[in-house]
Amino acid sequence: MLRLFAAIAPPQDVAEGLRALQRGVPGARWSPLANLHVTLRFFGELNPPLARDLNSALAQVSAPAFDLALSGVGAFGEGHQVRTVWAGVEESAPLRHLAGRLEAAARRAGLKPETRAYRPHLTLAYLRDASPDKVAAWVAANNLYRCAPWRVERFDLYSSWLGRDGSAYELERSYPLA
Repeated sequence: MLRLFAAIAPPQDVAEGLRALQRGVPGARWSPLANLHVTLRFFGELNPPLARDLNSALAQVSAPAFDLALSGVGAFGEGHQVRTVWAGVEESAPLRHLAGRLEAAARRAGLKPETRAYRPHLTLAYLRDASPDKVAAWVAANNLYRCAPWRVERFDLYSSWLGRDGSAYELERSYPLA
């Protein structure tokens, strides 16, 4: 079984700039810079034939290249249930269009529809037993974060393995945008 997802990786300079945000929350497991990405669609665990069908469907996705920027920060969860801190993605019609094309490709390949609303973000850390006050202070201190836009000319398919120290990702294939 392959655990797969499609994403956009930020360029190295954007990833390096995010490093400055990765501190100040005790209990955070900060994502390595190489793992930073904006998820387009999580596909889940697929058997090899279904993964091949998905690859074929993704290879047929046609969408234009576009600019993307990060803006603001936040957290998923409330109180002691906060589990993730993230950098936000500026509203982008082309990004939503691309995510929609990937959803359609996943369905063509035979996957079940995604039932959750698409909320583009870039996960900076996973939290365990983090103080809600520390997380709120981190959000307040970093909420004005913004990076310069970068040109998105491809999306990538990654495999993921869950380990004791978090997830490890491997680039499986890249798909160019027009």
